[in-house]
Formats: sequence, structure tokens, C-alpha cells
Amino acid sequence: MKVLIFGSTGTIGRHLVDQALEQGHHVTAFARNPEALGIDHTNLSLFPGNVLDPVSVAAAVEGCDAVLVSLGSSKLTGKVRSVGTQHVVRAMEQHGVRRLICQTTLGVGDSEANLNFYWKYLMFGLILRSVFKDHGAQEAVVKRSSLDWIIVRPSAFTDEPAAASFKHGFPATEEKLTLKIPRSEVASFMLQQLTDDTYLRQTPGLSY
Repeated sequence: MKVLIFGSTGTIGRHLVDQALEQGHHVTAFARNPEALGIDHTNLSLFPGNVLDPVSVAAAVEGCDAVLVSLGSSKLTGKVRSVGTQHVVRAMEQHGVRRLICQTTLGVGDSEANLNFYWKYLMFGLILRSVFKDHGAQEAVVKRSSLDWIIVRPSAFTDEPAAASFKHGFPATEEKLTLKIPRSEVASFMLQQLTDDTYLRQTPGLSY
């Protein structure tokens, strides 16, 4: 499958690129500086561009089979997730690319009830307030689209190796969540959604 990854040099994006290549996909890594991946692979194409530029986004989307979005920013303000995803959605609809897997965060929408006091009021309510708002706007963009989308809502990222089966697709009433998930597991789950319709047009959360 020809997959296009936005945010390919980010902490989740790097795992997406590595695992997609291991699975035999033809990968296009879109980023401002995709050379930073430091990967040389026959099935890897590097596409330098800015997700805030709709022209470069559209050029990258043309001809691919599916798109994975894991956008982020070192800044705690801005709208790179929502605006960038809007450009991705428009390009996909323009070129007839149907499958979109978009990573946001646990806590958006009805999953707010899954958060504890620390994440609900300190992190997302104060420190990461703008980031959280941008994720909410990003989800709204995806949900308004005509695409075959799946929004993946992971809990806080760790670099720990996979240790046990994690929970996914749990209800807002789910209790005893650690609110942590390894980055490698997030990438693995996102790639599974390329061909699995279990969560089609749904927003599964991920957490140990």
C-alpha cells in the first residue's frame, strides 16, 4: 500500500515510518525536513513541505492509497494540527483518497471523562490548553469530511517497550486506566487501522 505520513519526523511519525516500511508499505514521509529521519530505504520517498501550505500537501496526497496524520509542534500555541489537517482532508477529497488515520489525544470530546484530575485540570486545562483546543478543532475537521476516517486518541506517550495488551476503544466510563501508552504501540495501532474497519468513523482511545 502507498501510505503518506504527515508529521513523519515527530515522535510518533518516526515509529510510523519504521513500522510501515517493515510491513512492506511504500512510504512517503512528509515533513519540513524529512531528511532528518536518517533512513535510506528503497520503499521510502521523502517529501519536503509545510503542512500549512495546501499546494504542497495536495501534491503529496496525489497517488497515495491512505494517509496517516500525526502532527505536532514544539510550540504550545498555534493551529498546525487543525489547519494542517484541513489541508490534508481537502487534498484527499480532491484526489479521491479515502482512508485517513488521524492521531489526536485522549480527553477530546466524550473521552474527557477518562482523564484524571491532573490531566483534565492541570495539563489540558492550563499548561496544554491551546494544544488541547487545537486537537478538538482537528477532530471537528476530520468528522465533517466525507472520508473513511478513524481518529486515534492515545493517552500520554512513553518510550517504554510494549509490556502487555493495552486497552482500546473503551467507553468514557472506563476506570483504572494508567493514562500511558508507548509511542511504538500508538504507531502499530494506527497502521492496523489501514485495513481494519472495526473503528471506521469512530474515535478509539488507547491506554494501559
